Amino acid sequence: MPRSICLSQLGIILKEELMNVSPGMTTSQHLKTAQAAGICYITSTYASCALEDIVATAPRGLRWFQLYMQSDKQLNKQLVQKVESLGFKALVITVDVPKLGNRRQDIKNQLDLKMNLLLKDLRSPKERNPMPYFQMFPIDASFCWNDLSWLQSITRLPIILKGILTKEDAELAVKHNVHGIIVSNHGGRQLDDVLASIDALAEVVAAVKGKMEVYLDGGIRTGNDVLKALALGAKCVFLGRPILWGLAYKQGEYGVEEVLNIIKNEFHTSMALTGCRSVAEINQDLIQFSRL
Repeated sequence: MPRSICLSQLGIILKEELMNVSPGMTTSQHLKTAQAAGICYITSTYASCALEDIVATAPRGLRWFQLYMQSDKQLNKQLVQKVESLGFKALVITVDVPKLGNRRQDIKNQLDLKMNLLLKDLRSPKERNPMPYFQMFPIDASFCWNDLSWLQSITRLPIILKGILTKEDAELAVKHNVHGIIVSNHGGRQLDDVLASIDALAEVVAAVKGKMEVYLDGGIRTGNDVLKALALGAKCVFLGRPILWGLAYKQGEYGVEEVLNIIKNEFHTSMALTGCRSVAEINQDLIQFSRL
């Protein structure tokens, strides 16, 4: 098996979330904290800050890029080559958004990103100005397994698929020679009543048979949640909403740092109370499944 591309000793990765706040504050505080903590940071296609600014903010940070496949193939190629040249270390392909789900909470909260979000990297090669959210290229609903070979032909970056929830898709990921899987239900925002990420994890881990790394995204709120995910076979976990809470609580990197410290301390406590002296000793024997 290849060397792990998930380098966080705590098994924690930060992912970028869209927020209706100052874009500069959001991205810079995430990045500074991630770099200081030695944690990887996932930058979205829909980032509100330019990729060059993200790199400049935390030049020593470990960065992956989350790509939402666009209908403009040349734009996809441009983005992939750009992040590779800027030193991003992996390409995360979102596969669970062929179209946006019915996000009722966004409607209820009157969240309107179209009014103030400028996508500085999501623009055609001929465009110089940032692209407003509402003018962006549509997500490519036709993207399928066979398209992965094209992506692999234009980049040397490891390719990770985000949004896998079934054994069948995990086996196809192995067949198509990707480097990793993120078990994720997109925060439960895409499809009502979809399986929780943690409930799909063991099936996906078993399906890949150690041929690639499997990560977990969604539902991580405590250090105990991290322990459970690692016990079920995840190599590391992603954090999204808790980081936003930290940002809102103390308006910046100190809030993010506090959230990470809370989860880290809870994780170490959970390890101690389950008799695990190291992450290597965490295994599925710690988990008792319901007999119902």
